[in-house]
Amino acid sequence: MTAMRPLQAMPAESVVGAPRPVGRPDQVPAPGPAGAPAGPGRPTAPPRPQPPAVHQAVICVNAPAMAASGPDGQLRGHGLHGFYRNGVRALARMELRLGGMEPLPLQGTLTSTAQARFLGAVRLPGDPDPDPALTVERLRHADGVETVVVRNTGPRPARLPLEIALGTDLGPVAEIAAGHRPPDLPGQVQSAGLRWTGPVHSAVVSAKPSPHAVLAGAGVLRWDLEVQPGARWSVELRTELESVATGPRPPGGRGTGVPLPWSEPEVRSDDSRAAPLVSRSLDALGGLLFADPDRPTDLYAASGAPWRFGLAPADALWAARLTLPLGTRLAAGTLRALARRQQPAAPGRTEGLLPGALRHGGPELPPTCTATEATLLFVTVLAEAWRWGLPRAEVAELLPAAERALAALREGLVDGFVTDLSRPVEERSAHPVAARAEVQAQAHRAALHGAELLEAFGRPGAEDWRGWAAGLRGRFRDRFWIDDLSGGRPAAGLAPGGQALPALTSSLVHLLDTGLAADGGRHESLLDREQTRLFAQRLVAPELDSGWGLRTLSAKSPRFNPLGHRGGAVRVHETALAIAGLAEAGHENEAGALLEGLLAAGAHFEGRLPEMYAGEQRTSGCPPVPHPAACRPAAVSAAGAAHAVFALAGVRPDVPGGRVLVRPASTAPLGELELTGLRVAGEPFSVRVSRIGVAMVEEASADLQLVAR
Repeated sequence: MTAMRPLQAMPAESVVGAPRPVGRPDQVPAPGPAGAPAGPGRPTAPPRPQPPAVHQAVICVNAPAMAASGPDGQLRGHGLHGFYRNGVRALARMELRLGGMEPLPLQGTLTSTAQARFLGAVRLPGDPDPDPALTVERLRHADGVETVVVRNTGPRPARLPLEIALGTDLGPVAEIAAGHRPPDLPGQVQSAGLRWTGPVHSAVVSAKPSPHAVLAGAGVLRWDLEVQPGARWSVELRTELESVATGPRPPGGRGTGVPLPWSEPEVRSDDSRAAPLVSRSLDALGGLLFADPDRPTDLYAASGAPWRFGLAPADALWAARLTLPLGTRLAAGTLRALARRQQPAAPGRTEGLLPGALRHGGPELPPTCTATEATLLFVTVLAEAWRWGLPRAEVAELLPAAERALAALREGLVDGFVTDLSRPVEERSAHPVAARAEVQAQAHRAALHGAELLEAFGRPGAEDWRGWAAGLRGRFRDRFWIDDLSGGRPAAGLAPGGQALPALTSSLVHLLDTGLAADGGRHESLLDREQTRLFAQRLVAPELDSGWGLRTLSAKSPRFNPLGHRGGAVRVHETALAIAGLAEAGHENEAGALLEGLLAAGAHFEGRLPEMYAGEQRTSGCPPVPHPAACRPAAVSAAGAAHAVFALAGVRPDVPGGRVLVRPASTAPLGELELTGLRVAGEPFSVRVSRIGVAMVEEASADLQLVAR
């Protein structure tokens, strides 16, 4: 077997109740002596090896299972190759040879998020015909089932052996990705296959029909084939993981027969790219669904595969929020699962905080705290799910968790702005950190959404939170705006001394995301109308708009890197938020320009947008450059891509108020657009937008008043 190249060991993001996800370069380790810089008397850290690239891998996902290989379909044990379940590699190698030869690879592609098809060809030894007589098709499912089909299209019988070499290390996915690959375990013959046993797990591969020979020492299953002209032969291999030791029950998947927690919409549009982008994005999101072990009916989305194949609260909440037009079940399940994981009261800790790690903020900004983001987003998702039709009783059940999140926010002000809620109060005051602009936007929105919930459910504090939001709004407009020759722009953050951080980044699009308010309206923004106009123009200028979407850092920055996680790459969900926010604010031409880039990128990625891709400038004839470390699929990019299309219809419900506002983009950037299968108040909702931007609601609950603007 080829030796593994050592890979970079990186800290994993903290998650609860899920397989531990793999760390990536955008995650920041906790500070401490181990992270101290080199100096006199201190050894220099060895250079960190290259992490595995997965941009060319074919990855099947059906939570909690995953399979990864190269486009030829062979599992070689390299990098992340293998079948995984609950974060453990059940099988590392499955290498097929026919007549001692590997099939010539012809095609390897996903047929759905959970399944892949690989096709190869083999010429019979001594065959004078230049055309290959045998084709080998491998149909793979993420759950560990693979069917191999050999077809003979030649003029004479094919008599040759089929051998499949198997092996595994039963290694945890986090350690494998970091380069700590254990040696293969010895195999044992079991029934119609092989078994490998480790200290915690066992893996079994069984075959139907049974092999003619099993070579346990070499890990080889062998069949002696005779395939007549025009005939086919097939074998099904099934990989299963068994637990040897007892321990906490891992989360399961959605399960056979359990419906998706959203409706399956139908999209018809003059732009043929929109429908496949939505359908394949939702298919990708479906492969990431986990069932909470504490309550299996509650589903939530994992952050992404292969790197963060577990519960990252902020990403799960974003996925739930962006799919609210398709129903509230994913939001309800996610909110309940996270409410059970809120941080309890304890000395030195902030009660009500959700789990989350620091993520790299890019070369010009401090790290961002995903615990803060998730805690604030919890309030927004609950409020907006209520507007979309989450039953009042379910909202009331979750309201105490939202109040605890608001209490955490109340403790989080430093010098009038919100920073990192996960740090103890004393530490925030003694060692302040920069206040990021998007955190202020998320806090402002959470305060207004919290006020609405408290008022509607007869809880005290609504006016206090509205006043708090107004105060933050005034301070933000006073201190976060940078005047320049183009008219000005928002600062990305404020340093602890109050100095504006002038970086121009895609994270600023959160300022446009003001949230769903009463009567389908928008909450007031931290930016005034003129500031919003200037910011909209800046977003679509070439320094941020790559032509494929928004760069995470301006191309004019001396530290711009088109492959930087936060240094210039395009992150799909922030481009989607910009499209929705610009359209809602009335800047529809700018929204249409960004949408065109996202649709074009989606077409190149066959409707399955990765988490991010390179921020290279779009040029004719050159496709977008993939990012070697991007999750594929990723929850926020999948949900964001679908949301970018839904947002153009402008459906803004207020189910508690008994009405739905429909305000589509008047520029109709997709031409005629028809969306059927949406859900408002738990009932089907369909809308058609004409080529001149006029909306017609074709299906809705009779209990709702329809309002068009």
